[in-house]
Amino acid sequence: VGKKKKIESSTQQFPMARRLTEGSYTSTVYSLINSNKYDEAIPLLTRELQNFPLNRAALSLLGYCYYTTQNYTNAAQCYEQLVRHYPDVSEYKVYHCQSLHKAGLYADASRAASMIVTNVPDIELQSRILKLQLVIKYELDDMVGARALLEQCLPDDPDAIMVHGAILYKEGKYAAALKKFTEAQQLAGYQPFIAYNLALCNYSIKQHQQARKHVVEVMDRGFKEHPELGIGTSGNFDEVEARSVGNTRTLSETALIEAFNLKAAIEYDLKNFDTAKEALHDMPPRTESELDPVTLHNLSSGINAEYGANSEKGNEKWARRRR
Repeated sequence: VGKKKKIESSTQQFPMARRLTEGSYTSTVYSLINSNKYDEAIPLLTRELQNFPLNRAALSLLGYCYYTTQNYTNAAQCYEQLVRHYPDVSEYKVYHCQSLHKAGLYADASRAASMIVTNVPDIELQSRILKLQLVIKYELDDMVGARALLEQCLPDDPDAIMVHGAILYKEGKYAAALKKFTEAQQLAGYQPFIAYNLALCNYSIKQHQQARKHVVEVMDRGFKEHPELGIGTSGNFDEVEARSVGNTRTLSETALIEAFNLKAAIEYDLKNFDTAKEALHDMPPRTESELDPVTLHNLSSGINAEYGANSEKGNEKWARRRR
């Protein structure tokens, strides 16, 4: 699958940073974070660090907020400082490495990962870093290197199996990739991006009904579990700005945007043109400036012959696999 194919991982679940000292400032910051108002917490934490640059709790919380709002470059800078000043805390090294990877700084992430493998004896952390190195090799199209790292992973690790499936998909071995994603689902249970990848593989081998089944599952679960994402409320895009859900981490983790775009492609191939258009307009509302390239292209071109010809290629950009 194309270079934009992301890997979402259980290793990227950042615990809440250590507590700040008590006081109204502290309660305000934690109240904002617990309410998912990260953009409001960031300036408060930034001001705190201007007064106390080495405040570990504030720096850790700021890194957490930046990461959660997908500002990975700034998150990496926060964790870099934490690694420098608190070298005995291995988790900071992992978060630094993950932030670099998410920021697309693959060379820096690879160097940081190598340092962790060399200097951190914790087996669980080494396993997480090994899978991160595997993802980086994949995203750099180094399939030889990726396969070599796969040999070092546990054979029943669903994250590694997902990456194996992604490698097979990128090589055009769709049926083999489908088997790997199915195996990953059997081990890990339902995960949005496993279901999406199952749909994408089925779509690629022209099993449209099975592909539709998987994307509908992603959409239905997203609707039930995340009503705040406003599925089915986009309507007129000129009126979306006031109620845009934005490109949040929650939206990214649901695979909803990918699923709706693939649903449109499936319906187009089945000549259900009105349903294909509905799929695009039912996705969580975002402003035009927030739309990803695939959605923007699909909406601007309409469900026409050009879209149909390019649908599989476009959806490949958004295929996902979990670390």
